[in-house]
Amino acid sequence: MLPPSAEIAGVPAAAVATPASTAEVADVVRGAAADGLALVARGEGTRQDWALPPQRLDVILELRGVCGLVEHAAGDLVAVVRAGTPLREVQEALRPAGQQLALDDPLPGSTVGGTVAVNASGPRRMLYGTVRDLLIGVTVVRADGVVARAGGKVVKNVAGYDLGKLVAGSYGTLGVITECAFRLHPLPAASRFVSAPADDPEAAGHAVAAVLGSQVVPSALEVDMEPGPGPLTVTALVEGVPAGVERRAADLEKLLGADATQHETPPPGWGRYPWSPGDVGIKLTCALSRVPYLLTAAGVTARLHDVSLRVRGSAGTGVLYAGLPGTTDPGVVAGVVSDLRAATRAGAGHCVVLTAPAAVRARIDVWGHVDGLDLMRRVKEQFDPYGTLAPGRFVGGI
Repeated sequence: MLPPSAEIAGVPAAAVATPASTAEVADVVRGAAADGLALVARGEGTRQDWALPPQRLDVILELRGVCGLVEHAAGDLVAVVRAGTPLREVQEALRPAGQQLALDDPLPGSTVGGTVAVNASGPRRMLYGTVRDLLIGVTVVRADGVVARAGGKVVKNVAGYDLGKLVAGSYGTLGVITECAFRLHPLPAASRFVSAPADDPEAAGHAVAAVLGSQVVPSALEVDMEPGPGPLTVTALVEGVPAGVERRAADLEKLLGADATQHETPPPGWGRYPWSPGDVGIKLTCALSRVPYLLTAAGVTARLHDVSLRVRGSAGTGVLYAGLPGTTDPGVVAGVVSDLRAATRAGAGHCVVLTAPAAVRARIDVWGHVDGLDLMRRVKEQFDPYGTLAPGRFVGGI
């Protein structure tokens, strides 16, 4: 009998494979390809309801057994980690050396492979970059079961680096990631959060612009807009040596106004998506200068459709997230998404529905318009001509 978790986004599988190494993953994938079976890789399953359900599913490839720290070259600030390793375990392993993998964990329990597969980043992407920036090497099992390695364990080694960039954010449709080499950063000696309310999106935009135009260099600059009328909250994080953090935090207080406050711990919801399991989760992007406009548009959209819409994310990079209750009528959600897409287009960005109940998915195109779709289809054809890996999960049914 299959375990109760033998499904992906509501689609049941006929079998669950539990390999413990890259070689065993390759054996499973090779067998699936030979038998014409479709498979989807899964770590802890924290994002298995993201994107579209697979069009067909025969085998779930559980990667939790492909875990552990392979190598930590502390002197080179590089670590090689197996894909099934939870991010928290990576940080625990690196901490004794005073180092970190500078990736946030918006969904606690997420694994390295899953994080890379969806290219998930949190507040600190503003300073440290995204998954694609930190990934310097990758081991991937191709759709035919062949093991491919690209990049290396040296930060300046860029041979084959494009494969890492290609599979990051491909939702497992181009290959099964089994190992990743990352560039590391020192753990900061001190950190401080500085928060301030803003009466409206325009005021929040002025605050964000003031911080970006200063010499403070925050690690993150976030905005949090609760449903309904009321102030927004702008929060900046500064990290570094204690004396420098004290000085920069004081500068932030002046920049953010008289109501700004300092705190040692992050504010509620910091680095977390503004939705719960079963809700509608939306990713919004725009040009930095259009963040106030997008926040205003989100507020107008919420009032127009009479919905409870929460928006939270990086005002310093133009990447925001919005959440709606899962009980919201699917037709209403479709209207909200349509309006938000119009707003992101006007802001030179995109709107993607990351997760939603099945009734909502049936009413909308979760990905929306994506430039370069024809090229993406050709890449999928080259990497996976028979649709073995996560068929239909990605944009355009790839």
